[in-house]
Amino acid sequence: MEIKKPAVAGTLESSDCMVTVEPGTNGIEFELESAVIRQYGYQIRKVTFETLERLGVKNVKLRMVDKGALDCTIKARVECACYRSSDFKGYLPWGGVIR
Repeated sequence: MEIKKPAVAGTLESSDCMVTVEPGTNGIEFELESAVIRQYGYQIRKVTFETLERLGVKNVKLRMVDKGALDCTIKARVECACYRSSDFKGYLPWGGVIR
């Protein structure tokens, strides 16, 4: 999947995260802001990179502001921002790429 334009998904509410993606040229550039980065920073990074890999995203600037989101929420926000950015039209491949 190609990231074509800036896109945002999520909110800054408790138990959510806001994900911003932009086109990149230098692989995956990941910036994380989180109150729980010391406890869960590794897991947040792992879930984010796994989701990007599953979507086939190679070049992206991704910024995440985490407010205690669960793994499933992080996956959903990353997927949503990427699909919005790629101008994907049509039906989403539920059960395929998205898990």
